[in-house]
Amino acid sequence: MAISDQDRFAEWLREFRGYQQKGNLPAVEFVKFPRDHTCGTSPDCPTPKAMMADSDWALGQLVDAVSHSRFWKDTAIFVIEDDAQDGPDHVDAHRTIGHVISPYTQTGKVDSVFYSSVSMLRTMELILGLQPLTQYDAAANPMFNSFTDHPNNRPYDAIKPNQSLTEPNPANAPLASQSAHMDFSREDQAPEQLLNQAIWQSVKGANSTMPAPKGPSGPDNDD
Repeated sequence: MAISDQDRFAEWLREFRGYQQKGNLPAVEFVKFPRDHTCGTSPDCPTPKAMMADSDWALGQLVDAVSHSRFWKDTAIFVIEDDAQDGPDHVDAHRTIGHVISPYTQTGKVDSVFYSSVSMLRTMELILGLQPLTQYDAAANPMFNSFTDHPNNRPYDAIKPNQSLTEPNPANAPLASQSAHMDFSREDQAPEQLLNQAIWQSVKGANSTMPAPKGPSGPDNDD
């Protein structure tokens, strides 16, 4: 988390330009811009708004670069913001944003079919001609409705956020001391609810109330 997503993007772009020059882009690339996870309100980190803007700007520039390249006409970029787990949401705490960016997905519509993270994996497997890895992706609903057979090859021009990418958390930020003691060295070490609350109050104000996570209820719900 100490490395900006701009640095990660710059390294990816250096490599991508080499592939473009040689025409040998791999069939699959995995790219991680993790700073939208944030470090809460830790005084050693930028604000949650800054870190999310850092991640968004890196992604926008990646799509910009790919869409202006020789590879755009037969490329799909799958994006998930983070793993969906217990974040505040007015419908269900297990929801997250999913994007499929390609000339074949420029329909101007939102696909509201129910998909899971494994649906993205299954869709990628079908595009690549790969067999399912497990029974979970074999049974997942592919994202057929997100695609069209009439491609729109118009490139994407990224717009830089107005938000500062380096705005520091103030020392008196909500839950700053608690955030400072959280472990951000690897995934899923920070306490979810407390981190969510720190991010919420940083964005919405110290006196704001974070909505309670919603989700399915019943005797079989272990979440």
